[in-house]
Amino acid sequence: MADTVLISIIDGQGGGIGKQLVEKLVSGLPERKNIIIRALGTNALATNAMLKAGADDGATGENAIVLNAGKSHIIAGVMPIVMPHSILGEVTPRMAEAIGASDALKVLIPLPRCNTRIAVPGAASLGQCIDKAVEIMKEYTGSQVFP
Repeated sequence: MADTVLISIIDGQGGGIGKQLVEKLVSGLPERKNIIIRALGTNALATNAMLKAGADDGATGENAIVLNAGKSHIIAGVMPIVMPHSILGEVTPRMAEAIGASDALKVLIPLPRCNTRIAVPGAASLGQCIDKAVEIMKEYTGSQVFP
């Protein structure tokens, strides 16, 4: 593992879920000198929402997502980011392939609108799923040795 952990948050449309993830990561990882939170939006609106929420930096579009997927240690977002043509067509096949092929830990939040269900008992709200995603990322980064 590198000295610095790159967490890439990927979102589309208005960036609302990515914004919530960034806000909770920023407040949940206050001592993050060796952690970079990168906002990767399928569009500028999504990227901007995540930057305003406190992401360290960000980029927009297919090439930015494809390039950064391979550099990331953690990729987080809604489950459709690994499904071509999802999020009303904002996720291109190239994006989904790069995210899926990345060696990064993928933390995916289920989204009922994507017409895909995860077969687990019980139902959780979107907020509970975001909280769990942040918990997983905190555990992952806490298990790393940083100088």
